[in-house]
Amino acid sequence: MPPRTRKTTAPAVPSTMKELKDTLWKAADKLRGSMDASQYKDVVLGLVFLKYVSEAYDAATVAIAEELRAEGYREDQIEQLVGDQDDYRGRGVFVVPPTARWDYLAEHSKGLSESEPNGPKSVGRLVDDAMDLLIGANPSLRNSLPHGFNRENVDQRRLGELVDLLNNIRFFGEGASRARDLMGEVYEYFLEQFARAEGKRGGEFYTPPSVVRTIVEILEPTEGRVYDPCCGSAGMFVQAEKFLAAHDKDKTALSIFGQELNERTWRMATMNLAIHGLNGNLADRWGDTFALDLHPNLQMDYVMANPPFNIKDWARSEEDARWVYGVPPVRNANYAWMQHIISKLTPHGMAGVVMANGSMSSTSNGEGDIRANLVEADLVTCMVALPDKLFRSTGIPACLWFFAKDKSAGAQGSIDRRGEVLFIDARNLGFMAERALRDLAPEDIQRIADTYRAWRGTASAEGAEYEDVPGFCASVPVARIKEAGYALTPGRYVGAAAIADDGEPIDEKIARLTGELTAAFDESDRLQSEVRKQLRRVS
Repeated sequence: MPPRTRKTTAPAVPSTMKELKDTLWKAADKLRGSMDASQYKDVVLGLVFLKYVSEAYDAATVAIAEELRAEGYREDQIEQLVGDQDDYRGRGVFVVPPTARWDYLAEHSKGLSESEPNGPKSVGRLVDDAMDLLIGANPSLRNSLPHGFNRENVDQRRLGELVDLLNNIRFFGEGASRARDLMGEVYEYFLEQFARAEGKRGGEFYTPPSVVRTIVEILEPTEGRVYDPCCGSAGMFVQAEKFLAAHDKDKTALSIFGQELNERTWRMATMNLAIHGLNGNLADRWGDTFALDLHPNLQMDYVMANPPFNIKDWARSEEDARWVYGVPPVRNANYAWMQHIISKLTPHGMAGVVMANGSMSSTSNGEGDIRANLVEADLVTCMVALPDKLFRSTGIPACLWFFAKDKSAGAQGSIDRRGEVLFIDARNLGFMAERALRDLAPEDIQRIADTYRAWRGTASAEGAEYEDVPGFCASVPVARIKEAGYALTPGRYVGAAAIADDGEPIDEKIARLTGELTAAFDESDRLQSEVRKQLRRVS
């Protein structure tokens, strides 16, 4: 009996970025079947990654051949020289063996049986083999690419349909730079969609881009080492690279270091860095930052992190050398994360950390004492209260902590801010992006960042002078924070927003409002009397 074949219909090629994203997501969503989002995201992102690196290799092959041709080489010589793997690696392109290339996969996946043990390989088996070949040719991808495309719970027919769809999409058409940007957008869109599909669990690998941008805009990482001890899908690093690109800086000036506990998330992070052309060191495997720091003895210029909030079960040791400012409580790792991050900073290092709001005022289990020690050590540079509903994964209100090892003039700014902390209350910023999800607009992020820059006197402040704004920001001396019991909630210090003067004398305003209220009461009484009259009529 001939093998069963799957019928394929070539889908229309998406013409816009929105169409591309929507089309890919609808196709990916077909795969869900018996898999939950945490499983099928590996399948989809792995397939998209394979498509991209294959196109990048093909584009590099054409470019190398054209350069050799321009140098006067004959066609037979070009054929011999084009396969030099060092040429591809020198261009930041992964080497893709012939049977791992997308054209081979697309051609040989057509007409395959869904599961014939002695027949042709299934689509999933072809993809698994391609992943193995890709890893073999590029040792840096070891442990980072997903497998299991041939598992029983992966619908081979639908997987084949996704291969067909991807075959009609080209990332490379307007040059390598645009292709990388396009692929990056698609990958980040998928991460967001998977985070939405997974709900609370999605927060393990995804931080809202607007929150990441706020951290990056305040820290302004331009050169040196940047680190994330719980890097998720590497969103902090990608945003740092975008910051460099927006300011025409060399992205190789930043050295990336990260660690991630979850194996699947670690794989996503390594692929995300590869897609964006970033050479990061995420160690050679996943691991628990508290149990084993995979980047020991390395000091970082910038740390950006969104640690999981309020972890109750974590690898705690009272003798840990990182607990300089106090031993964190057994059932909450918030202050363990903060002290680990501080321990990694260079003498001029800076850090931005997402934390649960409770971290700003908690006094339970010694947390208040640790916070007091951090303030007295003059490590806290800025506190930002964020709007609610920013995080799809949790309803817990969040804030941003910023640390600096050196707040003197000339460190990261021209103004000496030793003994002061900047408080920003951004709870009223943002807009409702969805029914239950808020987001920060670009102008909101800019306002927060510009406030910090002016306060610090950074080069990017462009001469702007800092002023306290009632209801929004205040620069507060440590002595006042001490009087408040070392609480770091911005609302306690920024006060109420100033009420605009409309020019109406207060006596006249009170008289007017009293008259309007009395008239409203009279109208309410009249309507109530009329309703009773009508009710008596019908009873």
